[in-house]
Amino acid sequence: MFQIGEKILYPMYGACVVHAIEEKEVLGKSQSYYIVNIQHNNMQVMFPCNNAKKLGIRPVVDQTVLDNVLNTLHDGETDVTIKGTHRNRHYLNKMKSGNIYEGAEVIRDLVRLNNNKKLGFSDKNMLDKAREILTSEVQLVKGITHQKASELLNKVVNI
Repeated sequence: MFQIGEKILYPMYGACVVHAIEEKEVLGKSQSYYIVNIQHNNMQVMFPCNNAKKLGIRPVVDQTVLDNVLNTLHDGETDVTIKGTHRNRHYLNKMKSGNIYEGAEVIRDLVRLNNNKKLGFSDKNMLDKAREILTSEVQLVKGITHQKASELLNKVVNI
């Protein structure tokens, strides 16, 4: 169970801070909910505490893991045989996993594809979303502004 004030990552939303844990009644069923503040867009969301694992929610990584992700962002191969909607679904599943390495792979692969040809609408949106999620985690782990985190990630991926 997460604690109030704990920094977590909510896949597809980004890095958050647990603001409160409240008992809520929804559809006649009472259960505990996390109320979290999403740092990069000043949004607040809630989700049932017992759904956290199923949603892929995890604590933010530590500085060592983050540095490893940033230092190895260019490692690995990009599978250029996956096309269109299959590629989009493949990357979406990686992002939904909440795994920081898989999210970084999405960024790496789409930046590589973009270097060869202009990304289509879906791929561009996927890249923007993946970058936003990783940037938000960099922001919380390093304790820097969103702007500084974005600049750091841009420097790492050479954008």
